[in-house]
Amino acid sequence: MASVWTQVETAFLSLAPEEREAIISRGTALRLSDLRKRLFLAESKVRHFEEKYQTTLAQVEASGLPDDADYEAHEDYIMWRHWAAVADKIKQDMVALKEIAQHGLYLGESVHAG
Repeated sequence: MASVWTQVETAFLSLAPEEREAIISRGTALRLSDLRKRLFLAESKVRHFEEKYQTTLAQVEASGLPDDADYEAHEDYIMWRHWAAVADKIKQDMVALKEIAQHGLYLGESVHAG
């Protein structure tokens, strides 16, 4: 029995080329839109911590948390690192998707997904 992924791939490849191109182009545009929203959230969280502590994560990581840092500061540091990592991952994903979008998969049309 073929895996679900193989079945989906077979069905996708059975579509006409223009249908496959439309699906990829529109899917890329939708995914980029979703990623932009998630990036806005992640960067907002990072900015919140930068404003709260009047420093950047890079500076905190270079100097470490103060010896008298309380529980909240430690918890904030963990969340700050999390949101910074999320933002970095989203940016990487967006670069990959923008590369797909730049190929202009619609014949004769440009894809404005990024």
